[in-house]
Amino acid sequence: MELNNCKIAIIGLGYVGLPLAVEFGKKYPTIGFDINKDRVNELSIGNDFTLEVTTEDIQSSTHLQFTSKKEEIDKCQIYIITVPTPIDEAKRPNLTPLKKATTLVAKSLNKGDYIIFESTVFPGCTEEICVPILEDNSGLKFNKDFFCGYSPERVNPGDKINTLTKIKKITSGSSIEASNVIDNLYKSIIDAGTYMASSIKVAEAAKVIENTQRDLNIALINELSVIFGRLEIDTLEVLEAAGSKWNFLPFRPGLVGGHCIGVDPYYLTHKAEQIGYNPQLILAGRRINDNMAIYMVKKFVQKMIQNDINISKSTVGVLGITFKENCPDIRNSKIFDVIRELKTWGAKVVIVDPWANSQELDEDYDIRLGDLENNQFDSLLVAVGHKEFRDLTSKELRGYCKGSNPVLADVKSIYDKNLLTKEGFSVFRL
Repeated sequence: MELNNCKIAIIGLGYVGLPLAVEFGKKYPTIGFDINKDRVNELSIGNDFTLEVTTEDIQSSTHLQFTSKKEEIDKCQIYIITVPTPIDEAKRPNLTPLKKATTLVAKSLNKGDYIIFESTVFPGCTEEICVPILEDNSGLKFNKDFFCGYSPERVNPGDKINTLTKIKKITSGSSIEASNVIDNLYKSIIDAGTYMASSIKVAEAAKVIENTQRDLNIALINELSVIFGRLEIDTLEVLEAAGSKWNFLPFRPGLVGGHCIGVDPYYLTHKAEQIGYNPQLILAGRRINDNMAIYMVKKFVQKMIQNDINISKSTVGVLGITFKENCPDIRNSKIFDVIRELKTWGAKVVIVDPWANSQELDEDYDIRLGDLENNQFDSLLVAVGHKEFRDLTSKELRGYCKGSNPVLADVKSIYDKNLLTKEGFSVFRL
C-alpha cells in the first residue's frame, strides 16, 4: 500500500479517536466518523468538549472532515477503530461497541484494505472476535483480501505534555507486510517513534498489562494506607520517608477510576479464566481499589461523628467528580461511589466541579452541580486535585464551612495538613 495515496477513517471520536484523527488529517485525507451526530456537529465547528484538542488543532488538520454518515467511509483504505471497551456490572468485558464498530467497517471493506484496532482488549480479541465479524460481513478473507493490526492507545486524558505524538506507539500487524505498512503509517505522525511488536497478541497483551501494573502498585499503597490508618500513622509521611531511597516507587493511595486502570485488568482476568487459570493477585488488587471509596467515606464519617456533627443533618461538600484532575472525563469515576455512600449515611451532598460537564451529569446521572460560594458546609471532601482546588488557601476552605470543628478529607494530599489544622479542621487523608 502506498500511504501517500490512502484515505483513512477513524471510527470513534472520543478521547482517543479525535487526537488521532487530527494528527492524521494533517498529512492524509482523513474522515473522523462517529455515530453521535451532536458530537460530529460540535467538532465540525471546532469545539471539543473533552478538551483534548483545541479549535486551532482542528483547524490545522486541513485534510480532516467529520461525519456520522456511514457511506462517507466506503472509499477509505485504512480503518482505525477507537471505540470504548468498558466492563458491565458483573465486571466482564463489554465488547458491544467494538463489535458494532467492526460490523460497520466490514460493510465498507474492499480488497487490500487495512483495519487497525486501538481499543483496549484481552490478548486474542482482534483475531478471535473481530476478524470473524469482518469476514462474515464483508465476504472477504483475512490475510488474503484484507489485513489487520493492533496499535494500543496510550492517551492520558488531560495531559498536555505527554500527548499523542510524544508517546512511543506500539504497532503490530497480521502479516509481515501488514506490520511494516502499519508501523510506517504511525511513524509518519508519532515524533517519539514506534515499537513493532512481533504479533497482534503481543501488542494486545502489552497494553492490558500497562494499566494492570499501575493498578496493582496503587492497590499495594491503598492497603498500606488502611494498615497505617489503624496504626494511627500518617501514610503520606511514611511514603515520603520511604521515598528518600532512590528506587522506591512514588505511588500514592487514592481512588482508582477512569476508562483504563479501573477497567483493563478485568479484560486480562476474563481471558485468564477462559483458559482455566484463576488470577489471584490481579483480582485481589482490583478488590482493594474498588472498595477504597467505601473505606474512605467510612473513615470520613467516623471523623465527623467524633466531632459531634450530626451526619443525617449535615451538608458535605464534595470537591471534584471527574476521574482525574484538570480533565472533564467522568467515565467510571469512583466519586460516584463516594456520593452514593455519603447519601446512605443521610448526608446532603453538594458536588462542586469546574471541569465536569453539568449537562452530561444532569442528563445521564441526575446529578446537579453546586458551588462553594452559596453553601455553608459541615465538612469538605476534596476528591480531585483540580488546579482550582489546589489554589484554595486553608483560610478560604475554612470560610466555606460552619461549626467549630469541620472535617476536611484531603483525598489527594494537596494541602498542608498543619495549616488546615490551624484553621480548625480535623484533617483526614488516605
